[in-house]
Formats: sequence, C-alpha cells, structure tokens
Amino acid sequence: MVLKVDVPSDLVAGDVDEGYGAVADAFRRNFAQRGEIGAACAVYRDGRKVVDLWGGYRDGIARAPWRSDTMVNVFSTTKGVASLALALAHSRGLLDYDQPVAAYWPQFAQAGKADVTVRQLLSHQAGLCAIDQPLSLADLADLDVVAQALAAQRPAWAPGKRHGYHAISLGWYEGELLRRVDPKSRSLGRFFAEEIAGPLGLHFHIGLPDDTDPQRLARIHGFKPAEMLGHLNAMPWRFVAGFLNPRSITARSFANPKVLAEADNYNLAQVRRLELPAANGTGEARAVAQLYGAVASEESKLGLAMSTLAALTRPARPPSGGLRDMVLGVDSVFSLGYIKPFPRFRFGGSEERAFGTPGAGGSFGFADPQTGIGFAYTMNRMGFHLWDDPRELALRDALYRTVLGERSQRPS
Repeated sequence: MVLKVDVPSDLVAGDVDEGYGAVADAFRRNFAQRGEIGAACAVYRDGRKVVDLWGGYRDGIARAPWRSDTMVNVFSTTKGVASLALALAHSRGLLDYDQPVAAYWPQFAQAGKADVTVRQLLSHQAGLCAIDQPLSLADLADLDVVAQALAAQRPAWAPGKRHGYHAISLGWYEGELLRRVDPKSRSLGRFFAEEIAGPLGLHFHIGLPDDTDPQRLARIHGFKPAEMLGHLNAMPWRFVAGFLNPRSITARSFANPKVLAEADNYNLAQVRRLELPAANGTGEARAVAQLYGAVASEESKLGLAMSTLAALTRPARPPSGGLRDMVLGVDSVFSLGYIKPFPRFRFGGSEERAFGTPGAGGSFGFADPQTGIGFAYTMNRMGFHLWDDPRELALRDALYRTVLGERSQRPS
C-alpha cells in the first residue's frame, strides 16, 4: 500500500522569482492536499532559473528531510534526458534520423529489421518493446550481451505500422546506437556525463556512481502491481490488464528482468548503478529543468544544431495504423524519443512545439521553445497516472495558465 505521511509546512523550501508565486502555492498544496511525501520542482525560462522548490521527506519511513541537493530516480523522465544525447549526436552529424539503424549497427538488420529507421526506433514504432531473451541484472551490466539480445529480437509488428511504448528497451537501443556512432564508443551514460552533464554542471546520472553520498538519495515509495486494480479511474484498464498478464506484450515490455517490474526495486544499489537510459536516471529536478531550458532557449553551450531543434519541435509522424498504443492501451504520440502534445496530454504552449517525457509515478520534464521554458517535477511517492499526475499537473497549470497567461494544461 502506498505510504501516507503528514509533512510539516516548514519542510517546504526553495525560491521563486517575482511573479511565479502561483507555482509555489501549488507546490505547497501538493503536500497539504494531494498526499505528497517528498518532491522538487524547477523551471528555467530563457536559460534563467525562475523556480527552484523542494520539500517533504526524501525517505518517508525514516522521516529524512528532502534537501536542496536531493537526487531521485525519475523513471521514464530519463528517456527525454537520454534522447538529448542522441540529439547531440545528430547535431554533430554522427547519425541521421531517417537512415536505417543497420547503417550504423549492421547486426541490427537481423530478424526483419534491415529497413527500420532511426526515427521509427526512437518513436516507438519498431515493434521492439519486448525482448524475448531473458536478461539478468548481471547481463545488463555487459553491454555486449545486451546488444546481442537486441539485435536478435524480431519486431512484434511491421515497423512503422503501429507503435507501442518501448518502456525499458528504448534506452538499450539508444545506448547501443550511440555506442556505434560515437568515435570513442562510449556508453550512453558515459557520453551524457562527459558531453552534457559535465559541461552544464548538471547533477544527473544515467548509472549512479558507486561513490554517491547515500544521504543525497531519495527513497522511492511505490506500490505493488495489483494495487493498480484499485485505481482504474486513473490508469487505463487495458494497460492494467496487460501489465498483470505475464504473457502480454505490456508485461513483457516492463518485466525483463522481472525485478524491473516493481518500482520499489529501483531503490536497490544494483539497479541504481546500471545504465538504464529509459528508466533509472537519478538526479535533481533543477538538472532536468536546466537541461530542457538550455534547449528551449536555444543556448549555444548545449551544441544542438538548429536543424536538430527543428526536428524535435515538429509534429510527430504517426504510424500508418493509428495512434492506439499497443503497450499502454490508449492513444499516444511519440517523436524521436519524446512524447509530443496531443488532446489527451496538453503540455507547453499553444504552438505545440514542446517535447518531453513523463515518468512512472508522476515525474515529468519537458522543453517548450515557444515560451523558452524548461520544466521538471520529481517526487518519491508513486502516483497512478500514466501522465498528468494531479500534483505535477497543478504545478504546470499554475505556470502556464496563471503565470504565463497561456492555455490550460488540462486535457481537452
């Protein structure tokens, strides 16, 4: 059962610039009214930090306070961070989104994948969401073992015809593709650390270093998969039914290895230290917001070419068979490693140039070049929404509707 904790008001801290008080008010209400345990929210606008909030407990059981430098696993919010590593490679001419993946990784052409493009792979259209070869945590630490399993996988549908959320596998495919095109053959975690996090001074890791101070880490307070049955008003019933059926493509997309199917297991040191570029990035909310803010404000120090930014902000190219997600069981819209705005998930300004990724339990980070916004929300109490967690939505809506005078962020 999800932990419930009363958080004293004096454990909510941080700063906002003048005019952004509505975001701080919403953040405080999350603790008073929405069951928040520990969380952080940061916003950058035009490359400048305007919101930096944190509060509650980084460990609700031990009652250890969330500090300004607390880092937490952000689950699939990691996908957007990782995909910026691929975007940087694109900007440097190391890959082309419309070339076949096999042009860079010849072994990938096995099992009917010779014509799968980088765009299709990054947009969850390749049918490679579930990996048939059983993998252990030890296997995941060996990139060559993982690459062999990925290359041998047969697509679950004709690539480009359907799409389905590549919940864990997307990060592995991105990592191996990057390792193939990077002149130094670096893993995605190492590439991110050396080319993005280091130069920008970000406290965010894809693969947590063993020497990380444990006092900086928040504990995830998750739920057992069966508890989703009590929240069908928030979680799509098709997704829940699939997740609980071990033979379904949904369950197989989240549970190889099986330990990854339960959120609490992401507290384990042996999981934290792995590079799971789709699922286990650990860092500060301000790091995610700063990174997206650097993209949204077109800052030169990130090094993204204008052609790359244009590709990220364009509308998605949906699969020919429609928007129904074969894994999530609802309509979804993906492009180049990101979710794009659509009627059921309205984020960013009205021009819909925004792109980002939400994470299991409620976290979310995105860039919105229309308004120059980089936004991030992180938390340790898992919620039951695929996106638009009420806590995150309250913050984002306060920012856009009240502060910026833009459209409501609530679904149409």
